[in-house]
Amino acid sequence: MDWKPDRKAKTAIYKQLADYIERGIGDGTFPPDKPLPSERQLANELGINRSTVVSAYDELESNGLIERKRGSGTTISKDIWGMTKKRIPSWNRYIEAGSFLPNLPVMQRIRKEMGEHNLINLASGELSEDLFPIEPLQEIMTTRTFTGSLGYDHPLGSEVLRNTIAKHVQEKRGIETNPSSILITSGAQQALHLVVQCLLKPGDAIAIEDPSYTYSLPVFKSAGLRPFLLPVDKDGTNPDDVLSLHKKHRIRMIFLNPAFQNPTGATLNHHRRKRILEISSEHGIPVVEDDPYSLTSFSGEGASPLKAMDFHGNVLYISSLSKIVASGLRIGWIIGPKPVIERLSDAKQQVDFGHGSFTQWLANEFLESDHFDAHISHLIKELKKRRDQIVTSLESFLKEQVEFMTPQGGIHLWCRINKEFNEAKLLEESIKKGVIYVPGSTMGTAKNYVRFTFAKEKVENIHKGISQFADALHSI
Repeated sequence: MDWKPDRKAKTAIYKQLADYIERGIGDGTFPPDKPLPSERQLANELGINRSTVVSAYDELESNGLIERKRGSGTTISKDIWGMTKKRIPSWNRYIEAGSFLPNLPVMQRIRKEMGEHNLINLASGELSEDLFPIEPLQEIMTTRTFTGSLGYDHPLGSEVLRNTIAKHVQEKRGIETNPSSILITSGAQQALHLVVQCLLKPGDAIAIEDPSYTYSLPVFKSAGLRPFLLPVDKDGTNPDDVLSLHKKHRIRMIFLNPAFQNPTGATLNHHRRKRILEISSEHGIPVVEDDPYSLTSFSGEGASPLKAMDFHGNVLYISSLSKIVASGLRIGWIIGPKPVIERLSDAKQQVDFGHGSFTQWLANEFLESDHFDAHISHLIKELKKRRDQIVTSLESFLKEQVEFMTPQGGIHLWCRINKEFNEAKLLEESIKKGVIYVPGSTMGTAKNYVRFTFAKEKVENIHKGISQFADALHSI
């Protein structure tokens, strides 16, 4: 046998072997009139454990490709193409062949652990249930009449909601726009996917922040893009780095989270904002601004979006209600030039025929009501309490062992551990202790970092969670 397993591949060896034999059955390498090699023979020939061969044959048998009889050995199913026995698709091959890549294994693990175990959650980037405006939303649903349509809505989303968002971003964020330049999306995530799929092509170079939550997103790799990294410091991204990357790689698009950045909490300062917009205009590079947190400033000083300074239409502005009202509403939006919005709208129509009318109506009623301002004031107050608690707890339990910048808004704290540690081991030990967070390697290239999110848990749980994390760190 000429074939050998690839021991460096991420695919398990038994799966590699099963795939090889399946292909061999299809192309005649393994003829139907001859038995397949025995488990022991195949293991010796390939230099692998017999149990690996057994697992490969188990998978092939479950898919109806082979038959195993004691005393007769292993043979190709005689009825593989017949009518009496239906063949099961090799779903694993389909799963691995798909062009839309899965999340990183560690992110899959974190989501699984959060769903299956009662852990203190310092990982999830959403608000806790007690921060959702449940009572105001219930009041709207019980005292006001639904005025939307239950049919397909306008391709850009509810015109009423788009008018309200245009007024909202002008009053709260200093952005001048009109309803025809707004597309309603299923949260900011869908807006990001639409931009990547519709406006870029395989091989395009893009710039993303380092660290950044986009670092962990497979959407860029799935689209065949080439991401290049922009270091983030306390004042955000340095425009000189943007210019340097463009000169080397001809950057086609820049992705930024300028206000209370995820995960560092940094805010891009005014000088850098101005210079990045100048570079965008000079070289014709679009900027995609993701703005989930600009309304959450703890100091009362607004963190106006980059889009508010954009007078030439260079910035595609993405925001949502997910991080400030309720993630389950799935209301997001993207603001940009009309031709771009129409292109993205056409793609969205192909995916879901437009957004749900009831949640759009509910979001509009809430944004238009006095409840919204009261909710944001309450939210900022509560998030600041939780921010203060996580800072106090880190200083109490870890003191000189950690370094961090205290965020002035948003929901994340980026923490450096002042010693070398095994990242996987620390996560496992923390889960055993009862707390979960996001390892720094999923967010960027910096070593010895973790991201704590303080919006999902109440104050007392944050204190307990940091205590458990400290115990885990001290035990490894």
